[in-house]
Amino acid sequence: MLLVGVILVLSRRIADEKPERRVRLDLAGTGFSALGLGLIVFAILRSGTWGLVRAKAGGPEWIGLSPVVWLILAGALVLWCFYLWENRVIAGGGEPLVDPAILRVKTLRAGLNSFFFQYLLQGGLFFAMPLFLSVALGLSAIDTGVRLLPLSFTLILAAAGVPKLFPTASPRRIVRCGFLAMFAALVILIAGLQDGAGAGVTTWPMLLAGLGMGALASQLGAITVSSVPDEQSGEVGGLQNTVTNLGISIGTALTGAIVIAALSTSFLTGVEAHADIPAPTKARASTNLGTGVPFISNVELEATLKEAHVGPRATDAILEQNEASRLVGLRTALAVLAFLSLLALFLTGRIPERPPAP
Repeated sequence: MLLVGVILVLSRRIADEKPERRVRLDLAGTGFSALGLGLIVFAILRSGTWGLVRAKAGGPEWIGLSPVVWLILAGALVLWCFYLWENRVIAGGGEPLVDPAILRVKTLRAGLNSFFFQYLLQGGLFFAMPLFLSVALGLSAIDTGVRLLPLSFTLILAAAGVPKLFPTASPRRIVRCGFLAMFAALVILIAGLQDGAGAGVTTWPMLLAGLGMGALASQLGAITVSSVPDEQSGEVGGLQNTVTNLGISIGTALTGAIVIAALSTSFLTGVEAHADIPAPTKARASTNLGTGVPFISNVELEATLKEAHVGPRATDAILEQNEASRLVGLRTALAVLAFLSLLALFLTGRIPERPPAP
């Protein structure tokens, strides 16, 4: 509080300059962009419950397919309308939300792509790890935060240290090393998430992931800003913020959808095949959980089974299957993130070899 107070007092000394000209906000462009991106993120978020292409049993169905397909197509159509509208605003001499021509700069596109994948991977990792630590292992919020601290330490060290220790290093090489570090972290996590795994399996992956994120953070901002003239730096900043927020949103939604989809398939298949679970219980599980199995702890599940008057042997079998299926869901989601980190690595060819001039 004291620090905030000092900042507020000192901020009164900053001179407030009047803008050279008033800029009218492109309300239509803002609406188009928000609606298009919102539809795509919402569709990905619901894909685990509704199905990605084919509608899941008990879920909604639009013209023979899952609503996810149509929502993504609608979002893409709205974004195309956004593109057309921005060109129309420019042709009429107005001030666009963003000039589409700026996206023709190859270095800028490469930097924005890397920003997107960095935050997609970051969002997915920050979604999956608390599930494992707090739900699967039952750690408190404080203990979960402590287990994630190694990532923060190495992120700060890499972000601040890489430019100082390697000021002339190739930005492309550093960005590639960053994505490789994140790939290695995800692979180690996948290998470590086995039956009986404890919280200690996250330490080295978190250290590696932090190094990767820090290496990326040390380069990408300078790459995008230096790719265009200074007068367009505001537009680049807006695009950068949009891409990072979109990456986090899609990473979180995609990871959640994959976790639930893989968990549901594994759990229902295991319950159906288990000899200790009676047929009526299997039928109820298939009916009630057809749209998705929630990621819950064994304590919550046991209480639910007790209320449903499920027998002891069946309860033990269902709890055992829940533990195994949770790990299947997490490993599947992390495997997809690992694949995306390799995809991001192959898309870095337009990142410049030489650091931008100061």
